[in-house]
Amino acid sequence: MTEKEKMLKGDFYDSRDVELIKIYHKARKLLKLYNNLDSELTQEKASILNDLLQFKGNGVWVEAPFFCDYGENISIGENTFVNTNCIFLDNNKITIGKNGLIAPYVQIYTAIHPLKASERIIKTPNTRYLTAAKPVFIGDNVWIGGNSVILPGVTIGNNVTIGAGSIVTKDIPDNVLAFGNPCRVIKKLE
Repeated sequence: MTEKEKMLKGDFYDSRDVELIKIYHKARKLLKLYNNLDSELTQEKASILNDLLQFKGNGVWVEAPFFCDYGENISIGENTFVNTNCIFLDNNKITIGKNGLIAPYVQIYTAIHPLKASERIIKTPNTRYLTAAKPVFIGDNVWIGGNSVILPGVTIGNNVTIGAGSIVTKDIPDNVLAFGNPCRVIKKLE
């Protein structure tokens, strides 16, 4: 099994694997181009996103600057808007549904590490860190408020509003308003 296959399966993997580093560098080159393009060059921006992301639906708009690890593990549904300075650490799949609003500075993480340093740090000639990753799924018609953080393995249902500054540590069901640290359901949305 390759390190990439381990990563996507949720097993511990070597994040400095040659194949993964190659994908990482490709993403960095595309992000540099994307983040430095004039905002009026919408066709060029769309073309770069098509090369970077696993899937980009029609009408997707991603404000620059945008940051991710690999890009190829990110799928964004039609008419979703990703605002400025978002960070998607896509060590596993990040799936965002259609008609989403992702506010500025939203961070979506998939990578996890052992809590104990003695289990996390691998002593070799080049010190490494044990890493695994869990996918994140965000449903349709979801609004995630600014400066929110979505942690690994979280699923956010359809028609959800996540308040600004939330830390989403657990799954959020459909049709609710949720916010806080940790994020919790505040009320059902009819």
